[in-house]
Amino acid sequence: MSEHPGEESNERLEFLGDAVLGWLVAESVFHRHPELTEGRLTDLRKAVVNAGALASVADELGLGEVLFLGKGEAAAGGRAKPSILSDALEAVLAAVYLDGGPDAAQDLVARLLGPALERAARFGGSDHKTALQEQLARRASGPPAYHVAEDGPDHAKVFQARVLVGDAELGSGTGRSKKQAEQAAAAEALQRLAPDALGGTGAGA
Repeated sequence: MSEHPGEESNERLEFLGDAVLGWLVAESVFHRHPELTEGRLTDLRKAVVNAGALASVADELGLGEVLFLGKGEAAAGGRAKPSILSDALEAVLAAVYLDGGPDAAQDLVARLLGPALERAARFGGSDHKTALQEQLARRASGPPAYHVAEDGPDHAKVFQARVLVGDAELGSGTGRSKKQAEQAAAAEALQRLAPDALGGTGAGA
């Protein structure tokens, strides 16, 4: 923030946006899936209320390109870091909530995260790896193999995962942990294998 005098930090908006997002997603899955238990509702919420899923949406919106970052952070690839992108999306949601109220914020959440929620409901919550393995077994394909690389300093690692069957790459994804990256890669693979069933795009946990 010191490199951009006069510009207020997004931290307070991030705080509010995180709370608003959790509330709106919880309310949405509660009303849309009356048949689900508390545990399954929690799985659905976790499928989109996580840094990997939010960063994917923020990247699609191009939020990274309009952020004010310090020179060091920008040079280190900060505009593509899941932690920064997810925080930025939470700040945007908070701004929409403050400006337009709960209805406007709910509309935004539905447009940006609705497809990911529907995918999670169809494919077992946030466990895209299990869903992919089952999908491949039904197709009589070989088992998926995950290849993970990492980048960045220890305090801000970014993991990139690729999922393959034989030599064919089915999907890729990023996350703040190896598990998140693998789940994101599996989610993309599921989308490619069954786009009609998924009903849209989005990232995994």
